[in-house]
Amino acid sequence: MGSFEIRGGRTLSGTITPQGAKNEALQVLCAALLTGEPVTYTNVPSILDVNTLIELLEDMGVKVTRPEPNTVILQADNVNPDFFIDKNFKKKSGKLRGAVMLAGPLLARYQKAHIPQPGGDKIGRRRLDTHIRGFESLGVQFDYDNEENLFTLDGSAMKGAHILLEEPSVTGTANIIMAAVLTPGVTTIYNAACEPYVQQLCKMLNSMGAHITGIGSNYISIEGVEKLSGCKHRLLADMIEVGSFIGLAAMTQSEITIKNADVAHLGIIPETFQRLGIKMDIQGDDIHIPAHDSYRIHKFIDGGLLTVYDHPWPGFTPDLLSIVLVVCTQARGTVLVHQKMFESRLFFVDKLIEMGAQIVLCDPHRAVVIGLDRQVMLRGITMVSPDIRAGVALLIAALSAQGKSTIQNIDQIDRGYEKIDERLNALGADIQRVD
Repeated sequence: MGSFEIRGGRTLSGTITPQGAKNEALQVLCAALLTGEPVTYTNVPSILDVNTLIELLEDMGVKVTRPEPNTVILQADNVNPDFFIDKNFKKKSGKLRGAVMLAGPLLARYQKAHIPQPGGDKIGRRRLDTHIRGFESLGVQFDYDNEENLFTLDGSAMKGAHILLEEPSVTGTANIIMAAVLTPGVTTIYNAACEPYVQQLCKMLNSMGAHITGIGSNYISIEGVEKLSGCKHRLLADMIEVGSFIGLAAMTQSEITIKNADVAHLGIIPETFQRLGIKMDIQGDDIHIPAHDSYRIHKFIDGGLLTVYDHPWPGFTPDLLSIVLVVCTQARGTVLVHQKMFESRLFFVDKLIEMGAQIVLCDPHRAVVIGLDRQVMLRGITMVSPDIRAGVALLIAALSAQGKSTIQNIDQIDRGYEKIDERLNALGADIQRVD
């Protein structure tokens, strides 16, 4: 298992382009199973999670072509349904949270599917209730094998239905939409997630011949069609990378320009970092962050302590709270970071405290960060990446710290960030990959 060796304290400069969106890729790639015609994707990130999903699709019989970097053509004209209960499928798909989104298109086209218990990050419980209950509303019967940790789904009696989701789950919404597009009748989803990646999926499906309305709202209507065709689809820039690079620039006192950031789809991400005192100049789809000697955390209008918390779109994404927490360690002021969704996502703060940060972990969901205003610099240590987002937060901390840091278990970082060491080294960082 590899490691990063980072020599921090360097000022970076230059231009960087964010990769294609990981969370969008895991949805739209699964949608290729809905048609036997070729589907062409561009701006696809070459990262571990996405490549694992593509390998999984290829194992099923999907034809995979890569005509150039970050472009993938999928054609599911000869899928082997028997592979869905193969041990190799269960083993590989169980490592990947995104594999759950194979179920929707498989039910729509083949009327059967299997879902292993989710893999991926160790950030807390990630239940499948929203997915399964949504499928049940469409008429799907399911059985759970405790020994195999496997759901078996029978969609032979599927028909359109009204579905009220108990939570606006992004993957749950995407999965139910894909199940409904080929299901007879009209399906409506209320309390649906409306993240840009769900919008992208809906727009892609409509370009394939689906009838989806309400895109961008929490009430989505899908009129089932008999058949979908192929299409071409470009993935958005990864908003988590964009936010990570904004935080990196402030922490390392660097002047960085983020190119092609798809600013219109970032929601309140820029505004949230501006409330941490980070200045930026947005020109079209480019974001320029000047070098910051200091940045001061704002307060609420009544003078109260700023709280940054996650919330379903268009609220602040939980995937950037780890970055916010690290950035605040060198800000001027105090902030409460409230991570509501996952009870283990803040547990990496012990490493930041060891590096010299002043953080009080109140409980599994809340941490108070007292900014040091660069009066006490972080120091390099050896640490382990517990999940994708914490891993990059620790990498940013190490790049701003004095001395050498080592981050182990970087497979977690590689799952979500394409060649992050090479791209940051091009800006002047000193990151060495050690196998």
